[in-house]
Amino acid sequence: MSSTENSQNTSRAWWKESSVYQIYPASFKDSNNDGIGDIPGIISKLDYIKSLGVDIVWLSPILQSPQVDMGYDVSDYKKIHESYGTLDDVDDLIAGLHSRGMKYVMDLVVNHTSDQHEWFRESRASTRNKFRDWYIWRKPRYDEEGRQLPPNNWSSYFGGSAWEYDKQTNEYYLHLFATEQPDLNWENQEVRNAVHSIVRFWLDKGVDGFRLDVINFISKVGGLPDAPVTEPGKQWQHGATHYACGPRLHEYLRDLGAIFKEYDAFSVGEMPFVFQPAEILKSVGFDRQELSMVFQFEIVDIDHGREGRFTPGKWKMADLKSIVNKWQTFMIENNGWNALVLESHDQGRAISRFASDKPKWREIASKMVATFMGFQSGTVFIYQGQELAQANVPESWTIDMFRDIETLNHWKGLGESNPSNVRQRQVAMSQYKIKSRDNARTPIQWDGSRHAGFTTNDRPWIDVHEDYRTWNVASQVTRPDSAYNYWAAMLRLRKELPNIFVYGDFKLVSPENEDIFAYLRTYDEFQSALVVANFREDIVDWRVPAEAARYFTGQSAAIGNYEKPPTLSDATGAIQLRPFEAFVLVNRPDRQQSAEI
Repeated sequence: MSSTENSQNTSRAWWKESSVYQIYPASFKDSNNDGIGDIPGIISKLDYIKSLGVDIVWLSPILQSPQVDMGYDVSDYKKIHESYGTLDDVDDLIAGLHSRGMKYVMDLVVNHTSDQHEWFRESRASTRNKFRDWYIWRKPRYDEEGRQLPPNNWSSYFGGSAWEYDKQTNEYYLHLFATEQPDLNWENQEVRNAVHSIVRFWLDKGVDGFRLDVINFISKVGGLPDAPVTEPGKQWQHGATHYACGPRLHEYLRDLGAIFKEYDAFSVGEMPFVFQPAEILKSVGFDRQELSMVFQFEIVDIDHGREGRFTPGKWKMADLKSIVNKWQTFMIENNGWNALVLESHDQGRAISRFASDKPKWREIASKMVATFMGFQSGTVFIYQGQELAQANVPESWTIDMFRDIETLNHWKGLGESNPSNVRQRQVAMSQYKIKSRDNARTPIQWDGSRHAGFTTNDRPWIDVHEDYRTWNVASQVTRPDSAYNYWAAMLRLRKELPNIFVYGDFKLVSPENEDIFAYLRTYDEFQSALVVANFREDIVDWRVPAEAARYFTGQSAAIGNYEKPPTLSDATGAIQLRPFEAFVLVNRPDRQQSAEI
């Protein structure tokens, strides 16, 4: 599809009108009964994915890896990890997707590699090795008493210092993540050339695009200075100000963007620690030719405490509205683009965090959250199991059931820093069950058989959720009012009315209301929609503002999560919303009325 301009001055592109389904391969479907999901297992379920109505399938990392961080530590960029399959399997996957009219997006991790990658093996062998400068090495520092210290005070995201000492060469290498994940030196042109070669290799094999892991970390500030002290009393400090969106980032992204443009490829960049839309726009503005869109983290981090993910935090409706409104309006007004994401392999389940996973409300609440997100401006991302209303891990889970390196390192750190603080550990455990990455990594629940039909192995790599007999694919695909079929209907409505839901303007309705999240999508004076979501487990009386109510009076909902969605009976806009109720009213062209306010 060629790019054109509509009356909203928003450039059109095929990926804007698409929806994305993310697969976490290890937890999707096991075909060879080793307890780990694999590519042939994914291929066996392509018809299921197609029936949902998505257009793009994104797989989390499948490349050769020691699996220290579930594939985000790549040891060979042109081989497939043996647990997942072979290059031939990838060819079959691409062919299967393309034959069904879907595209394939690969997860590409190029801020860092595995320490088992041949590049790093060579790099650490000698200070004079030709690969030495492919990574970031620095000499030790020493304090006033002569004690050896790392080159700066940056912390690793998985705990401790971001530097690891190498005795053989008496230098430290930088690793923003695990010690087994050394950062590449993008200042080196040979590194950039190697990455470009990898990108072309996969595009030539038929890959349709990439999700680029922490791509805004690839340019570090020269000199690698100490981070400002934002957590007094801690030895290691958060250094993102010196590597998130560094000085040469956009130079590097433009080089990648030129390759993507050559292949008409899709690209989505993961960009943590960016809170200003103007900064993101530098990467996703349509005229910038860098990335299609990026993941920003303000919404999914909204319930984090002051000391990070695993400390308690409460979110407020006013904050949620402020964040959504900021990103929606800015991107529309500036010809940028949003990625609409509430779940991923790195986040807890949305219904457990933002609504309710109580049995009484779970399905209704999951549809509400879907409605809230799914009709905003941007490309919709659905994470495996989200369409089934899969929930966070059970309260019965103990620390030995978790597999995530971030969670386990945090737990280990608590034991080392304050082993007698039982209360601190209790709080941390409660937070793991809300925000640990493992909440999203339990296997897809296919049916009510043993291990939810994911595997016939005695032991899957991570436990299946104990509620699988009730919440599974088999029980939902044939039931018209299931969460799965609601998602399918929602995606159909987006496709039916792209002018409104893809390219239309966005405006909050009742921004001061603390219970209801409502917004208008307006394309022109005759094409608009009102989206309403009650985030409360209570009946809420609400009045649609008169300027909007008169355009939707008497209309039935185009979609809603209760059997009989409400109708605005008169122009006063008075309406009573049931617990977690959500619906969409559409002003179609044949009504010849405007819903602009």
